Amino acid sequence: MHVPVDPAPLLASLRAHAVPGVETVDDSTVRRLVPVGARLVPVSADLHDGQVTVRGDAPPDALDAVARRWFGLDDDLDAVVDTLAPDPVVGPLARRRPHLRVLGHLDGFEATVTTVLGQQVSLAAARTFGGRLAAAWGRPGPDGLLAFPRPHDLADVDPAEIQSTVRITTARARSVRAVAEAFADGLDLRPGADPVESRRRLLALPGVGPWTVEYLALRVLADRDALPAGDVVLRRALDVASTAAVEAAGARWRPWRAYAAIHLWTSRAYAL
Repeated sequence: MHVPVDPAPLLASLRAHAVPGVETVDDSTVRRLVPVGARLVPVSADLHDGQVTVRGDAPPDALDAVARRWFGLDDDLDAVVDTLAPDPVVGPLARRRPHLRVLGHLDGFEATVTTVLGQQVSLAAARTFGGRLAAAWGRPGPDGLLAFPRPHDLADVDPAEIQSTVRITTARARSVRAVAEAFADGLDLRPGADPVESRRRLLALPGVGPWTVEYLALRVLADRDALPAGDVVLRRALDVASTAAVEAAGARWRPWRAYAAIHLWTSRAYAL
């Protein structure tokens, strides 16, 4: 697609979060399985020369939809930069990287489970936990890729088995099981889902708090005004001490608070 992107931060984030076996990132190419109709199709996205090219055995309109959802290609970046530019902290970052986009996620269930697994641990540990879960309950797919487990694969599994297999705490295993039950019962996170109802249902789950909900709204619901205000990196980047102070700063960024968060994370977390 001939839509400008800033590949380096996208690739850095993809590498940091890729679940082993489920998603691979080699140089400037990311590969994973994507549902197209009733099939799971291996899809690759090449990010280079400021562009994204998505390939796979699927109709062009399906691949176009994948690209748009995955890499936020429908966003009006001129409007983003215009809104953020006056801010003394975020403005210079937005002007420096005018083609930075919000990285989406193609699987709401996978995103929710891996985000829960990643709470209060390093990204490397979160990837390890996700890989163990996928190896145990995922399914082999085409081209040597794993399909991440589906909600019904985990909804009836004893949390003790999840805990021992993935090697996580009992509380975290119960949260994973609760997420699976909620998705099996109809929770469906994707762009266009009711953001209020989705947030309500997520917050009702054990072990899921406001940071997780806002992060998922940003990555999965494509809510461009989502703001994980409790994030430590955001507090440090803004040199403030509280979630309330991040929320106050965020009033200047609306309706693009998600983009402000991405610019701040990119400037601090990936050192690009």
